[in-house]
Amino acid sequence: MGLAIETKDLTKTYRTRAGRVNVVDHLNLEVEEGEIFGFLGPNGAGKTTTIKMLLNIIYPSAGTAKVLGKEITDSSVHRELSYLPEKPYYYEHMTGLEILHFYGKLFNIKEPERSRKAKELLVKVNLDKDAGKQISQYSKGMQQRIGLAQSLLNEPKLLFLDEPTAGLDPIAHVEIRDLILQFRDEGKTVFISSHELSDVERICDRVAIINHGKIAEMGRLDKLLAGGRVEITAEKVPTAVEEKLRRDGVIVSLHGDRLIIDAPDSLPTDGFIDAIRSAGGTILSILPRRKRLEDLFVETVKGGAQKAEVKA
Repeated sequence: MGLAIETKDLTKTYRTRAGRVNVVDHLNLEVEEGEIFGFLGPNGAGKTTTIKMLLNIIYPSAGTAKVLGKEITDSSVHRELSYLPEKPYYYEHMTGLEILHFYGKLFNIKEPERSRKAKELLVKVNLDKDAGKQISQYSKGMQQRIGLAQSLLNEPKLLFLDEPTAGLDPIAHVEIRDLILQFRDEGKTVFISSHELSDVERICDRVAIINHGKIAEMGRLDKLLAGGRVEITAEKVPTAVEEKLRRDGVIVSLHGDRLIIDAPDSLPTDGFIDAIRSAGGTILSILPRRKRLEDLFVETVKGGAQKAEVKA
């Protein structure tokens, strides 16, 4: 497998009243062909700016980038790319079928091939029965699905999806997720920028978390989420035992008469339980918790903010 995306020190600098700001700061990124890659970060982290540079919509201030083995300035590669922005704009007086014909003409897809593709894609995104409806009558989920259909007209090798499931109801979430998984099964590379971390966790092979324009974490999800936590709830725990637990490096909080211990599963939790029981405390519950992408995201972003405050 080759690389679908490769950046080296990719940087975008803007001038502000406070001086120059690197919105994307020496970004080094590799996305493998045929994978679903999640590109995550808080608002203003540089996600959309990065996507627009990779699409050559805006120009880098420094660094280099390639998509599908070609420089981003090579316009010939654009025929192999597709982009669905967070808030796509449609001519709402058009029907779903008319929209696909409109974009098919822009790609210079001739008849009868254009009609064949339009009908196939409407079936693929489950809109064949709504092909004659105007876009203004489409729900948000339906609009996302017609956007995905439009993005497949040119049979792209690499798709950029910016918040593809934002604001959708649970059923629409599942439908869009299933479509994205289908794209990977067809051999396409999918680059997703999203705040819907549960969706990313379900479908992505690898992720990168960007914060203040820099990569803060990157890797396979199974490795990044390795190791969980154990939550122990107890009562009648002596203060001396509580203080010892804090010294042992676990998170301890009091909720009325109950003590809640939050510890990594790598620590000797059996020892904590024995210490509580031998001191006369009562164990009420022991709950193992798998590490979630949300946990990793919060740890990474908050950790970066704390480091920035220390430097300041």
